[in-house]
Amino acid sequence: MRVAVAGSQGLIGSAVVSALRDAGHTVVRLVRREADSDDEFSWEPETFGVPPESLDGVDALIGLGGVGVGNQRWTGRFKQELRDSRITPTEVLADAARTAGVPTFLSASATGFYGDTGSRVATESDPAGDGFLAELVTDWEAAATANAGDDTRVVLLRTAPVLARDGGLLGRLRPIFRVGLGGPIGNGRQYFSWISLPDEVRAIVFLVESTISGPVNLCSPGAVAFGEFAAALGRSLHRPTVLSVPAFAAKAVGGEMAEEMILFSQRVAPRVLIDNGFDFTHPTIDDALEYAHA
Repeated sequence: MRVAVAGSQGLIGSAVVSALRDAGHTVVRLVRREADSDDEFSWEPETFGVPPESLDGVDALIGLGGVGVGNQRWTGRFKQELRDSRITPTEVLADAARTAGVPTFLSASATGFYGDTGSRVATESDPAGDGFLAELVTDWEAAATANAGDDTRVVLLRTAPVLARDGGLLGRLRPIFRVGLGGPIGNGRQYFSWISLPDEVRAIVFLVESTISGPVNLCSPGAVAFGEFAAALGRSLHRPTVLSVPAFAAKAVGGEMAEEMILFSQRVAPRVLIDNGFDFTHPTIDDALEYAHA
């Protein structure tokens, strides 16, 4: 297959490009700068869009862009930046897929769609929850489905926080835990859904090669209480996790971002992947952290 990838230089995108090539697919990359190799094409959603020639013969287009939601406190300006980095680029990519007749479009999304699920397990058939992230993801997904057209298979990649050896969530938490300052946040009973980077990448390649469409939860089947996650991270780093951060303190520091990303309970299950025979390499939190710290 010939696959085009936008957002190919990020944590997930660069790994997806490598995995697709290892699987025998030809990959072209859509980059937001001047192209400097034969496999690259420049694109710019706010101006000239996607060059038609970049999608010649392409069987699948993957869109993985977006400013990181945990990069900073959610000011009004930053919330708009989060929307602008997702909605318009996704609209442009979806429309380009429709115009070029690309049969498959995989669009980044997030488990933030479900809001605070409490102890309830959320699957792909559940409706959107409440909160800024749920509203953002709802509009993000609509940008993909409304613009791709009826002849394009659209897959919505509802990704949980990704656990990787370098960067991502663990890149922010390791320094804190390594000096013995890590521990539960809030009461620690809120559920935390996650996925290892290898499983995230394998799932995306699996979906490219499948006939699955619609929303797909890219998360491990092993959602855990945040306190359990903190304890497992401490064990993997051989550090104690006796300190805890009260909910009010987390909100004082991180505001709405801390409330929705850390204090909200997200118990999400990868029902579609499991029902279609996907096999997780790291199904438990200890498996994932052993990989991340190997």
